[in-house]
Amino acid sequence: MSSILRTRKLALVDCNSFYVSCERLFNPRIRKKPVVVLSNNDGCIISRSNEAKALGIKMGEPYFKAKDIIVKNKVEVFSSNYSLYGDLSRRVMRTLKRFNEEIEVYSIDEAFIDLSNFPDTEVEKVGKEIRDTVLQWTGIPTSIGIAKTKTLSKVANHIAKKKQSGVTSLIGIENLDPILEKVEINDVWGVGRQLTKFYQKNGIYNAKQLKNKSNTWIKKSSNVLGSRTAMELRGIPCINLETTQAKRKSCVVSRSFGKRIEKFQELKEAVANYCLNASEKIRSESLVAKAITIFVRTSPFQRNFGYYSNAKTIDFPIATNNSIEIVKTAISILEKIFKNGYQYQKAGVMLTGLRNDDGRKNLFSSEKDEKISSLMRSIDNTNYRYGRSTLSLASAGVQKKWNMRRQYSSKIDTADFFALPRIKI
Repeated sequence: MSSILRTRKLALVDCNSFYVSCERLFNPRIRKKPVVVLSNNDGCIISRSNEAKALGIKMGEPYFKAKDIIVKNKVEVFSSNYSLYGDLSRRVMRTLKRFNEEIEVYSIDEAFIDLSNFPDTEVEKVGKEIRDTVLQWTGIPTSIGIAKTKTLSKVANHIAKKKQSGVTSLIGIENLDPILEKVEINDVWGVGRQLTKFYQKNGIYNAKQLKNKSNTWIKKSSNVLGSRTAMELRGIPCINLETTQAKRKSCVVSRSFGKRIEKFQELKEAVANYCLNASEKIRSESLVAKAITIFVRTSPFQRNFGYYSNAKTIDFPIATNNSIEIVKTAISILEKIFKNGYQYQKAGVMLTGLRNDDGRKNLFSSEKDEKISSLMRSIDNTNYRYGRSTLSLASAGVQKKWNMRRQYSSKIDTADFFALPRIKI
């Protein structure tokens, strides 16, 4: 019998206010204080502590709009530190695999884990053990929802966030209608904004009403995904556990600059850095790229300087993940699309046509290629051990004045021994 038809007990492990929790882990002083974390260039609020939520600070709200509340209530503010969050996320996921290798990493702060091997009467106890272990081993608090399907485990997790124990199991509950009635339709996993409007227009305002709607109506009025969601709410698994991640088809690295760029040299440095990041990512997945696209644009809101946007794609003669080759090609593209007299706000690199690097030699292979591959491995190993950009190319620059604005950075780097907190005895 296929795994999708097998009765499963799935747990959704969700890290509570993940970015805030990461900052608090290295700064005990802010554990009980209201805290927010900002997006790139300190633009919008992307993570809030419960104390910050209680003040009425909204998710996704621009920082300048919430600044009065933040200043008045002495809210702690941090710029995003994705290298820190990524490292702690990997630690959490490794800890979860202690309980079962069958785990789907759904996002940086969420994962589904299969608990089917445990008896129904013990799954909640196992959930509490998972929560305690993750907290002890990584310092990150979590909420855990357990149910027969992914959609129901999302519902259980929603309930768990409001419980002191942090764990909710829907296993063994015959009638879920009283629980689903309290879940608004827009809070159901897989129901987006447009579908919410459609369902509400047709008198479906909560998960119970969707669950009890006839299959005929759902198939006729919605799509396959809508039908799957309804079936999952009935406890029938329709969405499988994706334990293996599909290989990416493309890799994009782009950023808005901390300040507007006018000089070609600064724009070249930014693009070179993005190329190094992108090539490092595809090498980590044993991929090579067939083509590269470079794009640049100015801000559409700066009317005084005019708006300019351009992009160009070039195919590599041979698919590659060689940073030197990728940077060289990117700069040649940039020379063609760069125009003087503009203030550039954003640039990006896209590597496409990705495929597995099988390591096979071709007609044009040489001894030099082997040396280049060895050099790339040495650079990657050094940067993994001592932090990104420890080894770089001269074209990537040193000062990097164009870097993202991170006025409130905690400057915590778990890859840098000297950045770790010091304890005085």
